[in-house]
Amino acid sequence: MRVPGAPARPGEQPDFSYLRLTDAGVAPRPAVDAAVADTEGLSRQLVRVLDEDGAARGDWAPDLSTEQLTHGLRLMLGVRAFDDRMLKAQRQGKISFYVQSRGEEAVSVAQGLALRTGDMLFPTYRNQGLYFARERPVVDLMCQCLSNARDMCRGRQLPIMYHWKEKNIFSISGNLTTQVPQAVGWAMASAIKGEDHIAVTWTGEGSTAESDYHNALTFANVYQAPCIINVVNNQWAISTFQGIAGGQDSPFAARGPGYGMPGIRVDGNDYLAVYAVTEWAAQRARSGGGPSLIELVTYRASAHSTSDDPSRYRAKDEHKHFPLGDPIERLKTHLVAQGAWSQKEHDELIAELDDRMSASWQEALSYGTTEEGSSFAVDSMFDDVYKDIPDHLVAQREKLKRQLQKQ
Repeated sequence: MRVPGAPARPGEQPDFSYLRLTDAGVAPRPAVDAAVADTEGLSRQLVRVLDEDGAARGDWAPDLSTEQLTHGLRLMLGVRAFDDRMLKAQRQGKISFYVQSRGEEAVSVAQGLALRTGDMLFPTYRNQGLYFARERPVVDLMCQCLSNARDMCRGRQLPIMYHWKEKNIFSISGNLTTQVPQAVGWAMASAIKGEDHIAVTWTGEGSTAESDYHNALTFANVYQAPCIINVVNNQWAISTFQGIAGGQDSPFAARGPGYGMPGIRVDGNDYLAVYAVTEWAAQRARSGGGPSLIELVTYRASAHSTSDDPSRYRAKDEHKHFPLGDPIERLKTHLVAQGAWSQKEHDELIAELDDRMSASWQEALSYGTTEEGSSFAVDSMFDDVYKDIPDHLVAQREKLKRQLQKQ
């Protein structure tokens, strides 16, 4: 009997000695159609492209132009500016709840840009970068958090539980891991219809202890569903260290070969590595090679949510000691080393994005707030459940209207 413990708690020095690292450029890049057995080593190594000096190393270095890389940097900085603005809004009492993705921006932005727009995304609550990658106006996201008259969820969801039918981003569920079997099912349907669209889903490492996750992996492999299942290992599932979910002895990526699919462990703070591994898995799925499991090793630099206080369970300033650094700083260092970016341009972009977020926030407020309105009509609660509303609900809606008219 054992209970896996965190390596450091409040009052102790941060300790990441448990994290198994691989130098940049060392992990081999197999052919897209490689046998699962020939990919097994990737589940225990760590795919890294960027070295300590910001240079791209090895076979995994993707063929991305300077324009594509600066676009990715701009989007990651946009996500961070958006997160900062929404945290302030929550602290000011304007919204009830928020989840930041600080330190994990490369996961959503690099993966989102490595996929095609026809691919269906099944995110979790820390993937707001996917909306930036698919160019959703931030005002729409802010209105959802405000539950105002422009809320895409019409006031029926928690803040941050966005969706976007037109650009193939599935709605977020508060119940852990439900999106994983949904993604596998969607991928199977795509294959049955003869399409080349794939499904991609994300879940935290703590959620891999849920049975839905394992059921989904079984179905994905048995039916060779064209999908990518991402496990974002940010070291903490709220206050629970990743060892409790099974990361103590072997990587989460190592479950992939056990289910008959490639499992690739990648540096989640290395924009180039994340893009390359996602592109590889997407090509494999699209060409009939079946599912892949990707473990993205990263670190949640902020609190789990605005309802959380990490100082009660983590060592102070632990994020500053994380050996894989910050994804934005690492991509910036790479671009500066290439002569394609400068600190001046970086500072100017941050200021520009801050101004943009402030202006967007004011616009979102003009559509109303949770407490001050405007909001949807009360009888809209009957909408969007049935294509044709049953007679007994039509009667209830009319009764409600009559009662409201009397008030």
